[in-house]
Amino acid sequence: MRWLISFYLCTVTLSVFAQPQTPDKIYGDLFKDVQLSGIFPDGKTFVDAIPKKDPSEIVKKYKEIKANPAIKFSLELFIQENFDLPKTPQLNYVQQEKDVVQHIRNLWSVLKRDPDQAINGSSLLPLPNQYIVPGGRFREVYYWDSYFTMLGLKESGETKLIENIIKNFSFMINQYGHIPNGNRSYYLSRSQPPFYCLMIELLADIKGADAYTDYLSALEKEYQYWMAGAEKLQTGQAVNRVVKLDDGSVLNRYWDELDIPRQESYKVDVETVGKASELFIASSTFKNDREKNRALEPFQKNLNRHLRAGAASGWDFSSRWFSDHQNITTIHTTDFVPVDLNSLMYQMEMTLQTAYSKMRAASPQTQAGYVSKAGEYGRKAAARKAAIEKYCWNEKEGFYADYDFVQKKINDQLTLAGMFPLFLKVASADHAGKEKNIVMEKLLRDGGLLTTGNTTGQQWDAPNGWAPLQWVAIKGCDNYGFLPEGYTLAERWVVLNKAVYARTGKLMEKYNVVDTKLDAGGGEYPSQDGFGWTNGVLLALIAKYNL
Repeated sequence: MRWLISFYLCTVTLSVFAQPQTPDKIYGDLFKDVQLSGIFPDGKTFVDAIPKKDPSEIVKKYKEIKANPAIKFSLELFIQENFDLPKTPQLNYVQQEKDVVQHIRNLWSVLKRDPDQAINGSSLLPLPNQYIVPGGRFREVYYWDSYFTMLGLKESGETKLIENIIKNFSFMINQYGHIPNGNRSYYLSRSQPPFYCLMIELLADIKGADAYTDYLSALEKEYQYWMAGAEKLQTGQAVNRVVKLDDGSVLNRYWDELDIPRQESYKVDVETVGKASELFIASSTFKNDREKNRALEPFQKNLNRHLRAGAASGWDFSSRWFSDHQNITTIHTTDFVPVDLNSLMYQMEMTLQTAYSKMRAASPQTQAGYVSKAGEYGRKAAARKAAIEKYCWNEKEGFYADYDFVQKKINDQLTLAGMFPLFLKVASADHAGKEKNIVMEKLLRDGGLLTTGNTTGQQWDAPNGWAPLQWVAIKGCDNYGFLPEGYTLAERWVVLNKAVYARTGKLMEKYNVVDTKLDAGGGEYPSQDGFGWTNGVLLALIAKYNL
């Protein structure tokens, strides 16, 4: 069995490297020198740059210059001469309308991108249809962002654009085998929280049940991506995105195929891994340097993998993934069975059941096969629901949380990820009530819900609140009849968003829900404005509650 899993890992790795080349592979030493030099404050700048000539010519010229010590050389000038650097049109996002709803409707044209053209040496993965970018430094489509953006597009009557985004994601599933984090080559090694099934459901609500059958093939492929390797697992094993627990339950985890620093955050990751390595060495006893180096290399690769998996989760980064709940050097993302991911996988299985049921009705001549598939996914969903209740419910604390399958213990940290079982109707009524009570008691602030109760300097921790998680919590409350609580959450979030817009003329990526007069902060980059999912959730809440 071990050799089968090893063979599977090898084939997955080969398939990754058969994908479009990433900037580190294209530019080699030039990539490393630029990213480590710090000439651009944002590590995303160079990897999004477009070469002015054939990349091989640029690399050749760079090697010649570096090899000749007589040449006076400016790395920054070399980049400017050979690349078109990305421009962030911040001024496009400044308030021009007093009414925030009208402002958002006008913003769609600013955030909209037309079908792409392939450019040699560019990291952008061309898409065949129009799409919406989040804004600011985020100049490409993002997977889970897009669902929450679609909520606002629906309110704006932008049905064609919603369908175009879904078609783009379907294209990427067929082209690359999955929906990457975003349409950049450096994002291909990972996905994000799988909201594709919910996008299809949203489109079906607008256009009818044909959406389920139209996108069934792509949805099935996405499911196979997330479940790849499950059939080969023995109890207690994990491979890529799947984990088989002691009772035989198969659940999922966040994963990235690579174990190197993220190309778009290269310097940050090198420094994080360097700091963690120093702590690792200081806490260990090695006989000699050879023994130390032999232990250090797998430690560093593993840490890079945890950092990348944290990015795959969308929560990059949060104390949710830290063993000490404070320091990123203790990150161990891939050790967790995350409650949000597995709730989404439950939803995917339920959507596949629905889609095959629709296919049965549409094609009576092949009814037996569709009935069988619908039943299969229904059973998978039921088994996953039971496993989530068993492994992701913290009975002692009274909330849903991530399960550490390596240490075989439930996380004791309260986070808004615990609202996903309510959002997707996985939770039992009793557990839903307890979850709601503790979230309202411990995470609610003047501006809405905290992401976690910890203040760490990470952006997915206190004092920040995020639009997608507010929506998840509000919808979760509605699903279980907690209507006053849902209204309270919606009202506080909308009031905060409108107040910041009135003060700054901007709609932000994230918000400070503790001190509503201060900006949100933390993380690897300044807070961005634009902003796709904030716009979408705000429009949907204003319409739903007439706020």
